Amino acid sequence: MTLSNPPAPGTTTAITTAIVPITVDGRPVAVPTGTSVLEAARLCGVRIPTLCHHPDLPDAGVCRLCVVEVDGAANLQAACALPVTAPIVVRTRSPRVARARRDVLDLLFSEHAADCPTCVRNGSCELQDLAAEHGIDSYPYGRPRPSGRARVLGSSLRFDPDKCVQCLRCVRTCETLQGVGALGVLGRGDGTTIGTYLDLPFDEVSCIACGQCINRCPTGALQAVEPDVDVLAALDDPARRVVIQTAPAPRAAIGEEFGQEPGTPMTWRLNSGLRELGFDAVFDTNFAADLTIVEEGAELLVRLHENLALGVHERPLPMFTSCCPGWVKDLEHRFPQFIPNLSTCRSPQQMFGSLIRTWYARENGIDPADLTSISLMPCTAKKLEAARPELGHDGRPDVDVVLTTRELAGLLRRRGIDLPQLPDSDFDDPFGTATGSGVIFGATGGVMEAALRTVVELVTGDPAEALFTHADVLPVRGFEGVRRVDVEITNAGPVPDLLANLFDDLTWLQGATLRCAVVHGTDNAHRALADIAAGGALAGCHFIEFMACPGGCIGGGGQPVPTTTDIRAARARAIYAEDAAYGESGRVRKSHENPAVQRLYRELLTDGPGGRLSHELLHTRYTPRGTWIGPAE
Repeated sequence: MTLSNPPAPGTTTAITTAIVPITVDGRPVAVPTGTSVLEAARLCGVRIPTLCHHPDLPDAGVCRLCVVEVDGAANLQAACALPVTAPIVVRTRSPRVARARRDVLDLLFSEHAADCPTCVRNGSCELQDLAAEHGIDSYPYGRPRPSGRARVLGSSLRFDPDKCVQCLRCVRTCETLQGVGALGVLGRGDGTTIGTYLDLPFDEVSCIACGQCINRCPTGALQAVEPDVDVLAALDDPARRVVIQTAPAPRAAIGEEFGQEPGTPMTWRLNSGLRELGFDAVFDTNFAADLTIVEEGAELLVRLHENLALGVHERPLPMFTSCCPGWVKDLEHRFPQFIPNLSTCRSPQQMFGSLIRTWYARENGIDPADLTSISLMPCTAKKLEAARPELGHDGRPDVDVVLTTRELAGLLRRRGIDLPQLPDSDFDDPFGTATGSGVIFGATGGVMEAALRTVVELVTGDPAEALFTHADVLPVRGFEGVRRVDVEITNAGPVPDLLANLFDDLTWLQGATLRCAVVHGTDNAHRALADIAAGGALAGCHFIEFMACPGGCIGGGGQPVPTTTDIRAARARAIYAEDAAYGESGRVRKSHENPAVQRLYRELLTDGPGGRLSHELLHTRYTPRGTWIGPAE
């Protein structure tokens, strides 16, 4: 086998730019031409306050809090929108600048009717922080009373115009970062507000519930629909058995809600915290991630066999991952012609929910009506996914409640549980055994890496370490929008027992090159799908991982605020470190080696991966060999 890493589509060469010297508050700094004054000031250690700026977004210069004096300019300039093109002298702390910033804040509060103590962002509100920084102790222009105009938008988003400061971060996030464009500016003058195109209901526009707008809102005007009352009621009801599954990305980020540095792992302490909250069992979503890899890997091999060996194309290539509900909804909206390319596998959350609602309840003598199944996810779109009518049993959703990382942190604080001070504890059986491959699902490229570890071993019979050092598939790691890796299968071993229900031999793969790609962020996904539709470089791929959010699940819309490139990188490091620790401690790192997954196939899914039993519980539709059957009713 050989490994190559072809360049991603659209790769360009670097362009040399001129360096310009400027002075900020007496501090000299040299920056490339076109650098904003805001960024130049940061580089020389000068902080300029701002409200509309966010490092993930293009600047708009709408809040005017970042105004500065520039020698030779008659008016104050917005530092975020002023590019450096020639040597200048900038002053950020003059009396004139201080008065202007105070005036801007006074005017903002004259329209900001939020009741801070009851706000979900109390203590993490950027406007609140700026008020403290600038000594706001009165409201010279008055302050309005809350109007009660807050409304729920769709299944996972809530908007309160009283708290909106019209920084347009949400609009820029939706349009520029995600390429969705569901949000926009409505009205003019003092009637300006944020809403959907033509103020249509959210279920009639292209919103994918990714929650990225929430993560960049500075005040809490946008927030997730919180189920805390329902969760606490279930936990306090002795007649109910309440179980929770926890995904890897929240465990790498929830420490930030308790003052920890980004990337501080909390996996084992979180288990203790959940038990103190009152959960009857704490399970690891990574178990279902391992199960997903086995099912998805088997489906990929079947599609490869049908398309490459049999010439049957009902299930086309490239196969797309289906574990990100925001990405799935975006595909349904914008590129429905590619729905057949989606893997039929449910997401790990929904595979887990299905097993808890059926097999777990049956094995433990629990009436499903008395069971509350909760998931901890980094993603607001998971709320939308759990509510899809096809993902349930006997009229009940498989997952009753989805908690985001922020929401669970709020519940822990409400009950006086200080997460960093808790002891470590393990997950509960039978869903407490996972692998390092399940862990890395939390970062962009993790699903692909886990799949390659398993598929390579199943096909060749050789350990993944023979191709990837320490089984680390480094080409798919990172934060480039599109990443590629090609794996040449120079030998195909005997059919392993796990795949004996699907294949008699694997020699048809001998000499084939498995072409894979990883895409994160829906804006990048749109470009990738357009490339495939046009017959571009990605059209020749066999398997592509798509994630809706920048960085994958670690950058999900339910994660702690703020989020930046550096914060997402720190969370990813925590996830990869946990995967590495599995290997160092002798625990398995490959999904097909998970003993709990192997037990499931022996005792429940007895017709193997891709069989009818697996499709009934773990997939969205049943697709026997060479046949296409549409989505399940």
